[in-house]
Formats: sequence, structure tokens, C-alpha cells
Amino acid sequence: MVEPVSRNADEDGPERPEEDQERSGGRRGSHRRGKSSKKRSFWKELPILIVIALVLTIVIQAFLAKVYMIPSGSMEATLHGCPGCTGDRILVDRVTYDFTDPSPGDVIVFKGPPAWTENEIAPQESSNIVVRALRGLGSLVGFAPPDERDFVKRVIATGGQTVQCCDDRNRVIVDGKALDEPYIHWADDHHRVQESFAPVKVPQGALWVMGDNRNDSADSRYQGGGGPNGAVPVDDVIGKARVIVLPPSRWGGISDHNPQQNAQPVALGATAWQQGLPLGIGFATAVPTLFVGRRLKAGLRKAAGRRR
Repeated sequence: MVEPVSRNADEDGPERPEEDQERSGGRRGSHRRGKSSKKRSFWKELPILIVIALVLTIVIQAFLAKVYMIPSGSMEATLHGCPGCTGDRILVDRVTYDFTDPSPGDVIVFKGPPAWTENEIAPQESSNIVVRALRGLGSLVGFAPPDERDFVKRVIATGGQTVQCCDDRNRVIVDGKALDEPYIHWADDHHRVQESFAPVKVPQGALWVMGDNRNDSADSRYQGGGGPNGAVPVDDVIGKARVIVLPPSRWGGISDHNPQQNAQPVALGATAWQQGLPLGIGFATAVPTLFVGRRLKAGLRKAAGRRR
């Protein structure tokens, strides 16, 4: 027997393709909505990523390492810098001196103590908020000079040592030994003479620092009037200069050659009056010696005449 066909069968049959289309269309629609939602989520996350990157940069530069720009030529030729030119950018290690003190030969960045900054002209602040923000951001990553009055020099002597200049070969002397300083730069190659200064005992907890560009560096010899006032407290040291990071043509490590390691003992010259002292003593003793000699000679002649 033939089973009867339901009237609803014809009606239900044509509806199935439509339902399938609706279902497949719904799936495609949801797929498109998923893609667009992913795109929107990325743009929402981008500001968060930028903020995280800035926070990490600030934390790293505050506690681990920071990039500084060299603004002057006082450390030529180790570090290049001059007003208006593209100076070196150096990476400064802020961790090392948490465990040890600076040593002779270290190139350090330090906050200028009062004796170094009292006569400095404070940097001019822009009244434009945007300019100040960009300058601060540039300083943070080493692309603009900071407003802080920081300095970079080389450690020559440490607390308790006595430093002076110079011996007869124009070398700086520390504790009676002439330093080995191959890093010194002479701007005038025909005038390799550095200015002399009297002996200075470096205060405990302080450092005597000088620039490699020896005749173009305002350092411990002059700051604060020179002498002990020119020494830099260890507490003001920010960190040790490790690497030149920019420009690419200057990439490389920064020498920390210890000038005291191969220092040579020297016989220090006496002052002018001390140098003339032997001559004075010789002259003072010559007169009575000559007088006594003449009297003795005259006495011998008289004795000889009597015998005759």
C-alpha cells in the first residue's frame, strides 16, 4: 500500500533551505562580528601596552640603568660632546655602587654637590606644557639634556689619599706616585702641560675627579675654589658609565683604566727656599773654615821661621 503523503510535507520541505541559509548566514555573521571585536580589543589594549612600557622604562632607569647625554667636551676623547652638536649617549649602571665604592679610573655620573652648582645658572624652564612634557620624555630616554645638574668625570683619587700636580714629567701624583693616564686628551697637541695644584688630602667618603680633556675641564681642581671643597661625596654618585649606546658609529665600552695600578714612585721636588738651603749652609760654613785655615797657615809659617 502506498502511504498517504501529508499535506504539511510540501509546506515543510521548502522551508528547510531557508532555515539552513539563516543558520549559515548567522554563523557567517557571528564570524564577522568576532573579527571586528578582535580588532576593537587590540586598539583598546594598545594604550595599556604603552603605559606599561613607560612604567617599565621609568622603573628600569630609576633603579637599574639610565641613558645620559654628554653635553660638553670635558671628557674627550673618551666621551664626545659639545654645545649644539650630537653628543654621545651613555648607559649608566646604577646597581654596581650599591655593593661597592667607586674606584680610581671609573667614569662616573654624579649629582653636582652644592660647591659645584652654587655658581651655575639654572636651566630655563619653558612655559609650554607640551614642550616640558616632550623634554621630560626625551630626558628619560637620553634624547634631551636633563634639567638636573649632573656631571660626568673620571675618579682620580679616593677618600684619605693625597693628590697633587705635578712631577717633573707633568704627571698627577697620588700618595707620592705618578699616575699612568693614557686616556688624557690634549686639545693643543703642542701644549701638553696641565696646570699644577698644591697637595690636597681627599676627605673620607669623597672622590677627587678630573676630566680626560685635562685642560678643558672644570673639575675638582676648580669647583668650590679647589682643594677639599672640590671633592665629590660618594653619596652623590648616580652610577658608573658602562657603554656608549648612540650614535651607532661610537658604540663600545667605556674604559675604566686604573691610573694607580702602574703608578711610579717619584722624588718630589722641594720648594725654592728648601732647594736653596744647602747652598746657604755651604756658604755659611765656608767663611769660618777659610778664616781658620788662614790663621792655621800663618801659625805654621811663624813656627817654621823660629826654627830657622
